[in-house]
Amino acid sequence: MSLVAVPFYQKRHKHFDQSYRNIQTRYLLNEYSAKMRASSRSSSQRSSTQQASSQRSSTQQASSQGAASRMSLAGTTCRLCAKRLSSAEELEEEEQQSKRRYQSLVASYGEAKRERFLRELAEMEGSVHLARSQARDKLDKYALQQMEEDRLAWERHTFEERMRRAPEILVRLRSHTVWERTSVKLCFTVQGFPTPVVQWYKDGSLICQAADPGRYSIESKYGVHTLEIHRANFDDTATYSAVATNVHGQMSTSAAVVVRRFRGDEEPFCSVGLPIGLPLSTVVPYTHFDVQFLEKFGVTFRREGETVTLKCKLLVTPDLKRVQPRAEWYRDDVLVKESKWTKMFFGEGQASLSFSHLNKDDEGLYTLRIVSGGGVSEHSAFLFVRDADPLVTGAPGAPMDVQCHDANRDYVIVTWKPPNTTTEGAVIGYFIDRCEVGTDNWVQCNDAPVKICKYPVTGLFEGRSYMFRVRAINSAGASRPSRASEAVAALDPADLKRLQAVHLEGDKEIVIYQDDLEGDVQIPGPPTNVHASEISRTYVVLSWDPPVPRGKEPLMYFIEKSMVGSGSWQRVNTQLAVRSPRYAVFDLADGKPYVFRVLSANKHGLSDPSEITPPIQAQDSTVTPSAPGRVLVSRNTKSSVVVQWDRPKHEEDLLGYYVDCCVAGSNVWEPCNHKPIGYNRFVVHGLTTGEQYIFRVKAVNAVGTSENSQESDVIKVQAALTVPSPPYGVTLLRCDGQSMTLGWKVPRFSGGAPILGYFVDKREAHHKNWHEVNASPVTERILTVDGLTEGSLYEFKIAATNLAGVGQPSDATELFKCEAWTAPEPGPAYDLTFCEVRNTSLVLLWKAPVYSGSSPVSGYFVDYKEGEAEEWVTVNEGATANRYLKVCDLHQGKTYVFRVRAVNASGVGTPSDTSEPVLVEARPGTKEVSAGVDEEGNIYLSFDCPEMTDASHFTWCKSYEDIAGDERFHIKTDGDHSKLYFKNPDQVDLGTYSVSVSDTDGVSSSFVMDEKELERLTALSNEIRNPTIPLKSELAYEIFDKGQVRFWLQAEQLSPDASYRFVINDREVSDSETHKIKCDKSTGIIEMVMDQFTTENEGTYTVQIHDGKAKNQSSLVLIGDAFKAVLEEAEFQRKEFLRKQGPHFAEYLHWDVTEECEVRLVCKVANTKKETAFKWLKDDVLYETERLPDLEKGVCELLIPKLSKKDHGEYKATLKDDRGQDVSTLEIAGKVYDDMILAMSRVCGASASPLKILCTPEGIRLQCFMKYYTEEMRVNWYHKDAKIASSEHMRIGGSEEMAWLQICEPTEKDKGKYTFEISDGKDNHQRSLDLSAEAFDEAFAEFQQLKAAAFAEKNRGKVIGGLPDVVTIMEGKTLNLTCTVFGNPDPEVVWFKNDKDIELSEHFAVKVEQAKHVSMTIKDVTSEDSGKYSINVKNKYGGEKIDVTVSVYKHGEKIPDAVPPQQAKPKLIPASSSTTSE
Repeated sequence: MSLVAVPFYQKRHKHFDQSYRNIQTRYLLNEYSAKMRASSRSSSQRSSTQQASSQRSSTQQASSQGAASRMSLAGTTCRLCAKRLSSAEELEEEEQQSKRRYQSLVASYGEAKRERFLRELAEMEGSVHLARSQARDKLDKYALQQMEEDRLAWERHTFEERMRRAPEILVRLRSHTVWERTSVKLCFTVQGFPTPVVQWYKDGSLICQAADPGRYSIESKYGVHTLEIHRANFDDTATYSAVATNVHGQMSTSAAVVVRRFRGDEEPFCSVGLPIGLPLSTVVPYTHFDVQFLEKFGVTFRREGETVTLKCKLLVTPDLKRVQPRAEWYRDDVLVKESKWTKMFFGEGQASLSFSHLNKDDEGLYTLRIVSGGGVSEHSAFLFVRDADPLVTGAPGAPMDVQCHDANRDYVIVTWKPPNTTTEGAVIGYFIDRCEVGTDNWVQCNDAPVKICKYPVTGLFEGRSYMFRVRAINSAGASRPSRASEAVAALDPADLKRLQAVHLEGDKEIVIYQDDLEGDVQIPGPPTNVHASEISRTYVVLSWDPPVPRGKEPLMYFIEKSMVGSGSWQRVNTQLAVRSPRYAVFDLADGKPYVFRVLSANKHGLSDPSEITPPIQAQDSTVTPSAPGRVLVSRNTKSSVVVQWDRPKHEEDLLGYYVDCCVAGSNVWEPCNHKPIGYNRFVVHGLTTGEQYIFRVKAVNAVGTSENSQESDVIKVQAALTVPSPPYGVTLLRCDGQSMTLGWKVPRFSGGAPILGYFVDKREAHHKNWHEVNASPVTERILTVDGLTEGSLYEFKIAATNLAGVGQPSDATELFKCEAWTAPEPGPAYDLTFCEVRNTSLVLLWKAPVYSGSSPVSGYFVDYKEGEAEEWVTVNEGATANRYLKVCDLHQGKTYVFRVRAVNASGVGTPSDTSEPVLVEARPGTKEVSAGVDEEGNIYLSFDCPEMTDASHFTWCKSYEDIAGDERFHIKTDGDHSKLYFKNPDQVDLGTYSVSVSDTDGVSSSFVMDEKELERLTALSNEIRNPTIPLKSELAYEIFDKGQVRFWLQAEQLSPDASYRFVINDREVSDSETHKIKCDKSTGIIEMVMDQFTTENEGTYTVQIHDGKAKNQSSLVLIGDAFKAVLEEAEFQRKEFLRKQGPHFAEYLHWDVTEECEVRLVCKVANTKKETAFKWLKDDVLYETERLPDLEKGVCELLIPKLSKKDHGEYKATLKDDRGQDVSTLEIAGKVYDDMILAMSRVCGASASPLKILCTPEGIRLQCFMKYYTEEMRVNWYHKDAKIASSEHMRIGGSEEMAWLQICEPTEKDKGKYTFEISDGKDNHQRSLDLSAEAFDEAFAEFQQLKAAAFAEKNRGKVIGGLPDVVTIMEGKTLNLTCTVFGNPDPEVVWFKNDKDIELSEHFAVKVEQAKHVSMTIKDVTSEDSGKYSINVKNKYGGEKIDVTVSVYKHGEKIPDAVPPQQAKPKLIPASSSTTSE
């Protein structure tokens, strides 16, 4: 056997069998094989036929010879017979000849057909062979082509790997300034592989040539991209950007185009609209802008994941549309640029910075700087970003500030900052994830958590861009991921260094790699300068210089390590080729020094090893920083403090500091900042005014956090001490011609310290110099200035002083003329102040005029007006004698001003100066005065003010008059709490009490002490001063199992010296056998137990308790019905106790319904024994059960299946033995029976099946099957939500297993939705069926069929009765078979014997009377009459057949065993069958 080599393409690809042939070829081959099998069968048949014919001819010859011999022997034959014989032989011979000719023709035709088919088959096989050879040739060519393509693809991939580059801009765009109506062309050069796609933008909007044809021309040739603006106009002034993008990254470049408008010989006016952030600072400063901040953003607190906008409203003067100042945003003095997280806006009078998704990276001090020729205007405020809720409770916050360093072809170092874990467990490591730009697939880079905040990521693909994120891990779980880092491309930065420009002839030059000048270098040289660039406890980063020469082929590096002293080298990167001149080596043994060497390789081979490094040991080069030094805190504002600390002694590579705070005394520390701050001073915001805090600081570096610093001193959050603000409201109160009396108001802010006094300066009109009025400060806010010249004009200014110094003076007053006041009306009231400002009311206070006029002041009028209104409204119709007034019915949110006019006998005086505007709106967190009683019974009024400062003090007033020093009151102030105590409260103390707090924003409140409130407080005071023993429970009774009665009460607390006594009907009882009394002073329970409670014990029961000064008593009245109830209960419990001494029922007879819808009677027995007898009785008759209950189990059950009214009666369960007996009774009737039916309905309703359709001859029946059904159940049927009543047309019924609705003779009106409902008293259980459309049509058709079948069954022929199945009779007797038939129309009756018709004769007689009485008589029965006799009764609707077996025995024979005759069973005869058929 010769060996044939397998084609090469079958070695590389799937083996090809006949299945690769086409369908037509397979069909021809199958047809050819079938025809070959048919031809072989036909030839075999022909051969067998010829043999058979030859045998027949020989047989005929032999027979003819025999016949001739016989004829010769018999004699001669006549002519006629011979002629007939010869003609017959001739005919037979002709037939044989014609048959042979036909067979020969058939054979010749088959042979020709076979030859033609074989010829066609040979041609077909030739074509198939040709097609097969051509197919093999094509497959061989295809395989060769595929191999070549694979090789080229591999080489192309290798080439592309070398050429793959992210976009890199070689020549950037340049800014242009052009005249109007001239063209300008912007050009830049970019390289990258694949070729980057370039898009042009104008002020951030994509430039589309189709949108403005002819205006722009965009071209791209050999990496040089141009944008030409034709006939530029003034609107083309903008920032133009070009963005180059490919799959490996994105780069952009921008330039400004300024289009100037020519104005004759003048220099064009520079109204150039420059974009925000444009780095052309030389244009803006020449324009001077005055910038004022109208609204500023404040300190902001947010959480990670939220959005926030920092916004300032500005007033820029002048307002030029095309020229604006430059707005710059800084975070911690670092310029903020727009990104996917931040958006900036400047214009329309505002500047804003929006964050779409906050991270802790965004925390910091934000500064808005508006830069113009007039200078820089700026505003700063801190943005705090707290951690988002962790994914796992107790998990740390997310790391932040993820950055990438030292990126190379397949390697990058990732760094981050650790989170603050003040309230969580310490971080034990970090996981680093990477994601390729353009995908959402994050892959974890490290298998084990990293301890320090730095990690070298290897295994990157050259030319691809990556983003990184970090997750922190502690004992509770993983944190949320940090914000993703900026995208970084895996490229070798040394590639650009290897570029070299070669100058050609003229000004031409080309850029080539230095590798191209090395000549024909195949195997690279060894790397040089191998050293450890970074050493950590877990890894060592090796760095080296590429080999020289390196060759033109792509380089790979292999790193080997050796433990010092081992003498063996181990390959580190066995599975991954390193393409970067850096590599991080992990899995180094602790405390063991290693040496390393590096080998370079390309496709030509492996270089010699590099020089061996000095011994390197894996260890942490950076240690945890030491704790910061002393922490100092100082006051800043009402909600912030300044924290300063000394830097730690060891501050190597610090990332910053974390500051924590704690409310003094709580020991609950909270983080103040969530991102490390880089300086040793921090302002902590968001603190509670008046609260005391402690602070601590810890330093942070890449290794971790330091120990906490020492705690700071306790500081109270208050504003820092400053000089007071200027006094205001200076008013002239009186003038006598030589002196003037001035009054003024307290400065709005005291500067955090009490005001020590005031200095007043004066100046005569038209004089420049001010003169001091008082050398030492005056404490009162009223001063008389002497030594003035009558008729002269003077102006004054006043300054306040405190511990911090003298504040700014007030504005100069208007000119006051020094002339004597002689008017009879009073002068102006002064010092108008407000307190208790609420949403619709306020209280106005003022002081009496210094100049009273010709008579004393008798009252005052108060006027007010809203905002800028012109008309004054008088509040009080009549003058008030008080120097205060509560003004009500004001509008919330509105601003009002007030004035006061004094009145005397001469009339209304001069109005006071108009007050400052006051906003009618309650301050947030407004507190009110509260009244109470202290532990000693003293009545007090209390007020708290968290906004207190060192200069603040409380002022208590009654009727708004200061009550300091009043003997009826005592004031006690502790910090921000103040109380006003009433020494001897009486009716005299009724009135309005108010309190105000100085050096605050008008904090004040009042309290009305009326008779009802004073009575309540007095009663509470008496209760405290004359105490009672509090009781947890009053005197009550309890009945024990034996009928004993226990009287008891419980006090809140009793001392060991407490005493008590029981009094019954005014007679004290002591501890005895009949009255057992005891007291548990630890629990405060006092009790008395009476063993025998009889009718003599009716009366009142009292317990009296004394404990020091406190006492109490409690009584219980048991008289009449109350006593009878206790006595009956005691008797019952006594009897129950006696009953339970023998066998008894622990639970009396009760019932429930099982899931099988059986009623179960249940009782529980106790204290039984083997001799105890248990019986069930119904109506005092023993109720037999299948088995007796097991008394040892303690539960006896009786099941009543299929409950009905027959089960009504009284059921008893009895227990009896020698110790006694017990009976439990349950009567099933009335409501009990109804409740059982409802409970059964609940079980049946839950088990009810869906409605089913059953067609009957009467109509359509809807059925619902359930576990049990009885007519007593509440069942309803609905048709189209209408309740159905049972009628002739709609019959409602059921059986034990189902409920049904019979629709008799249904019509079209009966279509619709049917609902079956069973109610259990609480819920309705429903089942519905939509009997319409196809469902109704099918049911109606089936009903019609059943109705016709029932009609036929009713009227068909049938035998009603009278015939037995077997008849035994003695020979010679007369047999008479008689029956009754029925049918409409009258049926036809036929008798058969042994399935044959009976011929009527005198022996067989058949008689039919009235078409229903049929009889057959057999006279003189013989044995031949034995057999099967049948009667057929049939009409047009069908009929039936009955067989009767007749057995005849002879006289004298033994009579057969008598078998009781049975009714003969009929056999149905269809209407279409013959009457004679069976």
